[in-house]
Amino acid sequence: MNVLFRTLYAGAVSLARLATAVAPASDRKLWRAFRARRGLLDRWAAIAPPRDPSRPLVWLHAPSVGEGLQARPVAHALRAARPDVQQAYSFFSPSAERFAASVGAEFTEYLPFDGAREADRLLSLVQPQLLVFVKLDVWPTLVARAVARGVPVAMLSATLSATSRRRGVLARALLREAYAAMSLVGAIDADNAERLVALGVRRDRVRVTGDTRFDQVWQRAQGVDRGSALLTATASDRPTLVAGSTWPSDEAVLLPAWATLRRSVPRARLIIAPHEPTAAHLTPIMDWARASGLQVCSLGELTHPIGAAPDDPDVIVVDRVGVLGDLYAHATAAFVGGGFHRAGLHSAIEPAAFGAPVLFGPGHRMSREAGLLLAAGGAGAVADASTLSAALASWLGDMQLRSSAGAAARAIVERERGATARSLALLTELIG
Repeated sequence: MNVLFRTLYAGAVSLARLATAVAPASDRKLWRAFRARRGLLDRWAAIAPPRDPSRPLVWLHAPSVGEGLQARPVAHALRAARPDVQQAYSFFSPSAERFAASVGAEFTEYLPFDGAREADRLLSLVQPQLLVFVKLDVWPTLVARAVARGVPVAMLSATLSATSRRRGVLARALLREAYAAMSLVGAIDADNAERLVALGVRRDRVRVTGDTRFDQVWQRAQGVDRGSALLTATASDRPTLVAGSTWPSDEAVLLPAWATLRRSVPRARLIIAPHEPTAAHLTPIMDWARASGLQVCSLGELTHPIGAAPDDPDVIVVDRVGVLGDLYAHATAAFVGGGFHRAGLHSAIEPAAFGAPVLFGPGHRMSREAGLLLAAGGAGAVADASTLSAALASWLGDMQLRSSAGAAARAIVERERGATARSLALLTELIG
């Protein structure tokens, strides 16, 4: 990183420190991210026990839940294969705070902003034998300080889409040295490997290991308990669309399409899990259902009934996180949110692992898994309410067509398995 960029980057870190000090109490994710970093290094000091030099420590960093889903199967496999290895796990986004505990690391916390003093203090506290970034995000100062201490740095499930802003001139100037410093990088496929090389990763240090999310969703689908209280309370023999991780911009297309579909498939029911199950997000969906003459209730009303919940409601609104991956077991077909939202498409392979064909909006071009499903005939991309309604009518009204598409979707997930074992081999090579 040249002097100008280093100075600008250090200035940005200083501004982030200032924002941490003055951030107000708020439910907004941005302010929560700043406030969570108050006293962060002291929290790390409190949870980091004296290091046993006979036990290596692997430090995994995954910014948010999506990357965490890629990190978790590797963390669990590493614990099974090498119980002598300690693990630390860091994350950036407040949305990952609850998820982080499921990784099972000995110490887990937010990652501080990427200043030199933060990096040096954290490296001294954790004393890792290996630092691992998941997917793409790297912190250039932390990487430089780790390498200076002789700590190898790796990446797992490394991904760089063809349209990523990381390929721009400014991003490459800022991050190229960090990517060049990687000891080993496990890319999800050959195309991503080539783009990572162009970003600065040394060609002789890149291996194609695959995307560990396929292992994670396959394992969850195979292990789902269909007799659980959750799935028993939500079971039905009606054709079911499970709409997962939707934003209001997705719902602006989905809900009118659903109203149209019900005229041709009147028994169809909808399970909808908004990405952010807040009252502000849930209430408009409930109001829409009632205004449309549909029986509606929240998931909480079904699983923890206080009053008389409808028997087999037309619409179930999921009012909590962490259950969508199991609810896809009910899906005759699935709609995955984000395709009509600037954040981009959420995971399309979770429903595919259950053999459900998947629909999503036009914002899927940065999703490799969406491309694989589309090419195999296991998914469909829709542009508006009219095309979504027509696609739903085809799959919910014609079980043979739906079964064929669902089998194609499931076959993609099964074909892509094995990344966890390959990623584990990469890590154990570096641990020694």
